[in-house]
Parts: sequence; C-alpha cells; structure tokens
Amino acid sequence: MTTTNKPTMHDRIEALAEQRHTLELGGGEARLAKQRAGGKLTARERVQALLDPGTLQETGLFSRHRATLFGMDRLDAPADGVVTGVGAVLGRPVHFASQDFTVAGGSVGEVHADKVVAMMKAALSTGTPFVFINDSGGARVQEGIGSLSGYGKIFYTNVQLSGVVPQISVVAGPCAGGAAYSPALTDFIIQTRQANMFITGPSVIQQVTGEKVSAEDLGGPDAHMARAGNIHFIADDDRHALLIAKKLLSFLPQNNTEDPPIVDPVDVIEPNPHLAEIIPDDDKKGYDVREVIANIVDRGDFLEVQAGYAGNIVVGFGRVVGRTVGFIANQPTVLAGVLDINASDKASRFIRFCDAFNIPLLSLVDVPGFLPGTQQEYGGIIRHGAKMLYSYAEATVPKITLVLRKSYGGAYLAMCSKDMGADRVFAWPTAEIAVMGAEGAAEIIFKREIESAEDPAAKRREMIDLYRTTFSTPAVAASRGLVDDIIDPRDTRAQVARALEILYRKRELQPTKKHGVGPT
Repeated sequence: MTTTNKPTMHDRIEALAEQRHTLELGGGEARLAKQRAGGKLTARERVQALLDPGTLQETGLFSRHRATLFGMDRLDAPADGVVTGVGAVLGRPVHFASQDFTVAGGSVGEVHADKVVAMMKAALSTGTPFVFINDSGGARVQEGIGSLSGYGKIFYTNVQLSGVVPQISVVAGPCAGGAAYSPALTDFIIQTRQANMFITGPSVIQQVTGEKVSAEDLGGPDAHMARAGNIHFIADDDRHALLIAKKLLSFLPQNNTEDPPIVDPVDVIEPNPHLAEIIPDDDKKGYDVREVIANIVDRGDFLEVQAGYAGNIVVGFGRVVGRTVGFIANQPTVLAGVLDINASDKASRFIRFCDAFNIPLLSLVDVPGFLPGTQQEYGGIIRHGAKMLYSYAEATVPKITLVLRKSYGGAYLAMCSKDMGADRVFAWPTAEIAVMGAEGAAEIIFKREIESAEDPAAKRREMIDLYRTTFSTPAVAASRGLVDDIIDPRDTRAQVARALEILYRKRELQPTKKHGVGPT
C-alpha cells in the first residue's frame, strides 16, 4: 500500500491564513510604511476605523486582474487594489469600498471597478448606505478602454443609488481626472488635508493655459470648500474624516423607505430664556444664527454641512426630541443673510437630499432679499434662485418655517413661505414680513409727501414708522393666515417638537408625472 502526503484540514487552514495575511498586506510592508509616513492610514486601517469592531465581512480578497499587456502579466495586485465588503456603523449595516494606494497606486482597472460596483449594487438591493474611500492614481492606463469602462459602470451605479440609499465619499488621497466624478455624484464628500482632487492637474493646466498653480491651491480641501463648493466637510486626517462619516450616518436613514433613527428622545421640554436674548434690539446689527440652532436642537448638537461655503446661509442636521431635522437658516453675519447664487445652490441641493430621505425641514428666516448687482444677474441669479423655490415646492416632507426677524420680497417666498408649501409657519414678535424694508418702501409710497413736507427728514421718519406699524409686523401676516402663530421665542423648541410630532405622519400626494424639469 502506498501513502500520499495529502494536506490535512489543519494544514489547509494554516495555508489559508498565511495566504490571507499576505493578501491583506496589499503592496507590502514597505509601501504600507510609506503610506503611514505620509500621515495616512492604509486602506484596511480606514475600514477598521469606520466599522464597529468585529463586524467586517470582506468580499473579493482573492480577486485578480485579467490584463496581460504592457507588463500586466507580471503585476501582482492583491485584491486588485481595493478593499470591499460590508460591516456595521453604530450598529447598522453599511457597504463600503476602500482603495489601496499601495497596490498599483490604487489605479482603477476592470476587476477593481467590478468590485466597487458589486458593493454598490449590494447596497442598493439591501437598502444600506454606501461609503467609498477614494485614494487612487486614476485610471489603470495599461488596461486601456477596460479602465474607462470601469469608471463608466461606477458613475452609472452612483446614479442608480442616488435618492435610494445615502452615498458618502471620503477623499483621502489623490482623486484625479474622471475619478473625481464619482464623489461628485454622491450625496456628501469629506476631503482630508492630505488629499487632492481635480479633473486636470497643475502640469496639464500649465501646458494648456500657461497658468502656474500648486496641487494644493488647485485641488486641496480649502479650494474645494470655499471657492468651488464641491465638498461638504474638511477633515484634518483620515481618522477625523471617518468620524465625520459616522456622525453623518447617525442622522440618516438606511434608505429612502425608512425614517431616520430616533435617538434619545427627551420627554420634557423646558422654556429656553436664552432664545429671547439672541436677536439684537437694533435691527441693523447681526447675530450668529447658529446660536439659535444650538438652542433648538437636542443637547446643542448640530452637524453643519458646507460650513466654509456660501456662509450667508447655514444648512445641516440636528435633532429635536430625538428626530433628525434638516436646518436651512439665513446667516445675518455674512452679507446680512441675503440670498445669492451660491447660497441658493447650497440650500436647494440640501433641501432635495432631505426630501429624498424623509428628513423634515426647519427653515429659520432672517433675509433682506436677493443680492443685487450685475455680477449676480449675469451669473444667473434668476435660475439659481428658482432652484430654492422649486426644491421647497417639490419637497413632500414636513416643512416648518420660523421667521426670526426680517423676511422681505422674493426671498420671503424662497425661504419656504406658506404659499410655497410650508406646513407650519411660526414667527417671533421681532418678525417683519413685507415686500421690502420700511425705509425703502416709505421712499416709494410716500415720495410726494416726504418731498413736499416742511421737514422732509421728520416726515420720512414718520412714514417709515407708519409703514412698519402697518405692514412690517407678524400680526398682519398672521391675520391673513400666512403665519400660523406668533410665538414666544423661549417656547420655540417645544413648538417645533409638537409640530414635528404631528407632521411626521404627513403624506402628500403628488401629480402623476415622470419627473419635473427644474432650473439648471
């Protein structure tokens, strides 16, 4: 009888463990060390920082590219340069993809893209959020059209997921060329200070236009936040970025068929005296509307979105008695809180996201109007401002509006007035709701009386007071049913909480149509 040295189960398990360990090292210890020396986590460390301990279930670890040209037959690319799978964040399942820069620069080839798309489709079919951690040199040029096809599949699937499950992009390294379009198609982009993102890099720009610009000035987070408005959060490093992602997910539902989770609801709501002290007696003085928000939300916890862009409007997430609420608030400390092109774009997109994912809207209004000037007119303020009107009118989630101080002209409508579909409109006693400010209105209405008066200056003051008394109070709007109630500021949190409790059951029927055609 002959015997063979057939491996035992124990031998096979040991071999498998060794094989997995080698694959999980990605590009090897030296490249991993270089990644860490650059202030970055590795692809797998990022996944570990995102997920709850012990919940990772990886897929595609043994994937291999199929390319053979241009030396690809000799390229060993563990997991084909991207870690994919599913795990839990704060106890709820999330699908993810994390590009591995230590493997072929994290370049995207056919198999790499297929792995990412498979996770996106899994997120779609299971109704779970998708988080994509970007750290890639771009298309894998050795694979030619296969790489471009891979990007196309990712973009297409981004759009399929849009409005169905939340999509978060973390830009944690280079993200250049076509790769930048995937983050742009997702709901939120978090960029670290170690990352750059652009369509064409500094060298190409200098070649074509002669302009000299650094990678940081062109594609760093400050440029994308303050100037381009492309990103939503800036993170100091990878760990900070993933903490932001986790906090953001805590406010969101798993998908568009669910409501956001209710977190630690409070039974008793006491009056808050500080809310009556925030707005200055002088209506020409500014104040930080974030202080109002902090005194309405639970425990002062407010996650501001795009804090460094279009500062004249503040948007973000908070909770009122445990329920997630999307806030849209004019900011009097920046451009007196006027609406302009960038503020309109920022607000309208946020409104549409909240509407897609069943998040009630609370609009805090202190707006003098739209920003005048040729730059705004030539830039398309009409169509950009129309986006806010369209977004509010289209939204079917509960919409609560609170007029804090002034609300004038077309901006009154654009901030979700009763006529634009607000379910509840409250006003503080300081609210002035009118076509325009009393000073400007008096100059138009009482022009002849002022000019013919013995003391024009005194007559002007008299007419301004008359107009303000007649029109610029919440009582006039309330008498016409355009304001539901004039409330004590100290009771604001309780009033909003009660309205939310009733309105969350709201179901609004829409006309049958394929989709509307909103302003561009």
